[in-house]
Amino acid sequence: MMQGLVLDRSAPLYGRATEILRIGPLPCGWISKALRTPRAQEAIDAFAVWGGIPRHWELAAEYADREAAIQALVLSPLGVLYDEPTRLLLDDLRDLTQVASILTLIGQGCHRLSEIAGRLGKPATSLSRPMGRLLELGLVRRDQPFGASPQDSKRSLFRIGDPFLRFWFRFVEPNRSRLESRQGLAVLREIRAHWTAHVSGIWEDLVRESVPRRRYFNRAWGAARSWWGPGTDRAPLEIDLVAESTDGAALLIGGVEWTQHPEPGRLHAEVRRKGNNLPFAHGRELVVGVWTSAGTGRSGHFGPGDILRALQ
Repeated sequence: MMQGLVLDRSAPLYGRATEILRIGPLPCGWISKALRTPRAQEAIDAFAVWGGIPRHWELAAEYADREAAIQALVLSPLGVLYDEPTRLLLDDLRDLTQVASILTLIGQGCHRLSEIAGRLGKPATSLSRPMGRLLELGLVRRDQPFGASPQDSKRSLFRIGDPFLRFWFRFVEPNRSRLESRQGLAVLREIRAHWTAHVSGIWEDLVRESVPRRRYFNRAWGAARSWWGPGTDRAPLEIDLVAESTDGAALLIGGVEWTQHPEPGRLHAEVRRKGNNLPFAHGRELVVGVWTSAGTGRSGHFGPGDILRALQ
């Protein structure tokens, strides 16, 4: 927020800044201590709601469990965080209605610019300015397949980066009328029904974020991304995680799942099969890992505890 005080032309300190400080959210590895959650799975669940904002953690810590905190802080029209995203957008953006519509659509699963524009009934070119501003502020991020050129806009997917905003635009904004009619329990039931799917997206992000920060398989890795496109057999292919070793000799490929009853053996075999069909894998060693909610950190099967330790 301080950035706007010195970079906006109308600000009294414009042109006098000597340094720009970018203060980001805390990584998820610290949330266990803040919320006193002994189980690593519970810490991931909590991060999927509150993100990395210490004030959110402080508020949530006052409640007995995650659902009680969600009901009181987020689903109640009187809750402290009920209008938090709206206040945030008002501070940084002028066309609040259009931006809120874009974020709501992304939160509901529209990730391609053409799809967002189509749902809004506008040409995609008209969204370049608001989307650019959302990207600049870090409210939205642009995902591309591993190895894709940054200029390849056709292969871009847009996602809400912050977990709390992703939660809010998925479950709160579309249900504002029901929440203001005091139907919070009905919305909570909807959250329960889609909870695993919501956490799965956050879990994938955290796993990929951990790759360059942890020596998986005793090797150093670069940034991890997902990959999608045609395989060597020309059939559509998707891989949850791909990263290159810092020496360029190996590729780490991974399967990432957040389910109640994971099957790491099946997932490992599936990823290995996909890796053999990966167009750019020829001549390089393939290292296969799987990340699930029940991972132990042994035999290439990693879990929440590994991620929390890496992201501190």
